[in-house]
Amino acid sequence: MAQTIQVDPNSPGCYVNLAEAIAEAPTGSTIRIAAGEYPESIRLDSKVLTLEGEPLAEGGDEQPSLTTRIVGGGGWAPIVEQTGGELTLRHLAVNAADADAVKVVEGTLTVESSVFTARSGNALRISDGSTFSGRDVTLENSQVGLVVEDAEGELIDALIREIGDDGVVVRLGASPTLRNCKIANVGGRGIYVYESAKPVVEGCEITGSRAEGIAIAQGGAPTLNLCKVIGAGSSGIRFGPGTGGQLRNCTTERCSTPEIDIAEDADVERIDTNAKSAGLGAVEAPKGDPQRVESLLAELDGMVGLQGVKAEVRSIIDEIQVNEWRRAAGLSVGGMSNHLIFAGAPGTGKTTVGRIYGQLLAALGALPGGPLKEVSRRDLVGQYVGHTAEKTAAVFDEAKGGVVFLDEAYTLTRQAGGGSNDFGQEAVDMIVKLMEDMRKDIAVIAAGYTHEMRDFLDANPGLASRFVKTIEFENYDADDLTKIITGMITSNDYAIADDAVGLLRDYFERIPRDENFGNARDARKLFEKLRKVQSGRLRQLASRPELSELITITSADVQEATSTP
Repeated sequence: MAQTIQVDPNSPGCYVNLAEAIAEAPTGSTIRIAAGEYPESIRLDSKVLTLEGEPLAEGGDEQPSLTTRIVGGGGWAPIVEQTGGELTLRHLAVNAADADAVKVVEGTLTVESSVFTARSGNALRISDGSTFSGRDVTLENSQVGLVVEDAEGELIDALIREIGDDGVVVRLGASPTLRNCKIANVGGRGIYVYESAKPVVEGCEITGSRAEGIAIAQGGAPTLNLCKVIGAGSSGIRFGPGTGGQLRNCTTERCSTPEIDIAEDADVERIDTNAKSAGLGAVEAPKGDPQRVESLLAELDGMVGLQGVKAEVRSIIDEIQVNEWRRAAGLSVGGMSNHLIFAGAPGTGKTTVGRIYGQLLAALGALPGGPLKEVSRRDLVGQYVGHTAEKTAAVFDEAKGGVVFLDEAYTLTRQAGGGSNDFGQEAVDMIVKLMEDMRKDIAVIAAGYTHEMRDFLDANPGLASRFVKTIEFENYDADDLTKIITGMITSNDYAIADDAVGLLRDYFERIPRDENFGNARDARKLFEKLRKVQSGRLRQLASRPELSELITITSADVQEATSTP
């Protein structure tokens, strides 16, 4: 089982520095680093480790501030240097002065929600057969932002800014993918591709480079798709002699002429018609099953009441569908979370809507498809250190491809019996981590009373940002509850007498809407009581009842069922 190790100089029993924790951590461990500044340089050789700082705190408009900072011990060695193995960096700021911030050789690196700076070096350097994956990463205030040489991987939704030289350098046959990245205010080239490198650059925007926005030389052959270069000091895009690749629907604005400069002997395929005239689907066929989507939306519409809920779910589905059409057409698509908050009283259809929502995500191709796993506090919280993380991870694994429906989520943030050894907070922290790690494989729906759900979202600084929307489920009115119970009656091979329907409505009109009101659950309880009352009445008959008698629930049955507690 993976082990979690805590680094916190201010807490007894924790490691006081990173070097000791890394040296003693078994491979596969997660090292959680408390907020603070760590004047250390880190070396990792052939280990599998995760280094995780404090979750993001609210900061400026563009980038939340990070409170866990590794600043190095001085000298020319990289602040974080990885040779072999697998390293994950999450919620960390790495700040170098005269060295690289992060350097990887022959290893596998995953970076999430982190900021790297290197005043006189490279913010991030990937080399010698390494692979990497980065999302929501900021590389700034460095000599060079990203260097990829003889390596591959992907960088998505990154911000590279305030760079002294080149923003991105790709060389020595490297073939990374850069998608939806922004590169701004660099002293050299925005992206420099050379020495037979073949990156894929999609939906990226380069603004304010002093030299070319994108420059290709020495046999480089990138695929540039839907990129935009604004305000370059030289050409927006330049393919030098002996280069190649593909230039698809890229644009330039306010760059030096020629804004797109392609050497005569460059073997470049240029396509400028995809998004503008070829129409949706020109790049690839959209994913999903349109007929299944419509069937599920019809099922949602068939639910009693919930007009606001239906509208909210439809708006989410509309956005996901349009994003899929844009993706298939080669257009840029922003990241979108599938996680939701369902707020409201019990018995308002939250689980049913959650099931339909999960199936809609699968039908749209946004999720692989899997079960709805309904869980509560007891399914997640363990009895000893490490048990909670294990139980929570197991729940997410079982629901992979589908939905984790967390009912009464706010109970995780309430200590059982008021004791000090409650592990509910550990479950919340693990949920936040898994929501990000498995964002392509799972949707989380956290449900509960509106006021208590606000307290739940305050339990972890990164929790609220993981959910795309809060959907309010209002109480059913008397007409809705009458439709619900009559539906239960008919679907169970009963019939309600015409003069009994009004009595049902009168009952639902007068029952109090207090904290004990159960909405559809109250309708279910009343239906069960009606069955018992009818059974008692029929049992007293002198002869075996006719079929019509076995079916019918009379007004007298309703009066008796609604007059007794």
